[in-house]
Amino acid sequence: MIDAFARPLKLLKKASAAIFLTVCLLFSPLCNSAIAARTSMSGDYVADTVQVAQSLQKTIAIEKDDENRSEAEDEAVKLITDYISRYRNRPQVNGTVSFTTMQTALNSMAGHYKTFANRPLPNQLKERLNKELSQAEKLVTREG
Repeated sequence: MIDAFARPLKLLKKASAAIFLTVCLLFSPLCNSAIAARTSMSGDYVADTVQVAQSLQKTIAIEKDDENRSEAEDEAVKLITDYISRYRNRPQVNGTVSFTTMQTALNSMAGHYKTFANRPLPNQLKERLNKELSQAEKLVTREG
């Protein structure tokens, strides 16, 4: 007689667990904020490119013994990621010379910061980045 009640009880437990998990999976996206929607980019390619180039040039200019250097480098990597994420998949932008020049500089800078987190930018790389960022800034204002 106990087996007669145990089997339906087991099935009821399994069914209620399945329903509970389904409800949790359905409503969990509604409870979380959309992190991907947050961006510091305005959507204006010309303005964003100029702003990012100037901001990164300020980061490059920070002396190696400055106590805020690591924070500035972390912010630069976030800014680079945000910029590339915003414009890389836009065909009206990613084929331009300004974007290609900008992307080359950003990849070099982010690559150095991610690979050599405790080392400042070498002078040769600083010069090249400043040149490329300035060039991208000039190109984007002509194209725009």
